[in-house]
Amino acid sequence: MTLLVSLVVATIFGSGCYLLLKGDLFRVVAGTVLISNAAVLTLIAAGFTRGAAPIRPFPQGSQVSDPLVQALALTALIIGFGVTALLLTVAFRVYASSRTVDLDQLSRMEASREDELEETED
Repeated sequence: MTLLVSLVVATIFGSGCYLLLKGDLFRVVAGTVLISNAAVLTLIAAGFTRGAAPIRPFPQGSQVSDPLVQALALTALIIGFGVTALLLTVAFRVYASSRTVDLDQLSRMEASREDELEETED
């Protein structure tokens, strides 16, 4: 079971890294989301223990699940959703202002704007 979870996390992380290397702004956002989710899955897999719910009174002689891992994973997911919403908003705003999401084209446009500003200052 541990090997299967490790392979799934590695596949998700690898897919996220692949998307980060693409020249499309929305694919970069998707890659960031996948890497974040891979980190959460790693956290959950690292703290995975089978046991009773951590509610008092604890069952006599049985193992209790660690609630800290679950709380950290939930917190990471909530923060990840917020960051994803922010990144998508910024990417949409970039698209709305420049009508492109190609990173190479955006950098060329930015360089040409800087050159125009330097010419007007002189």
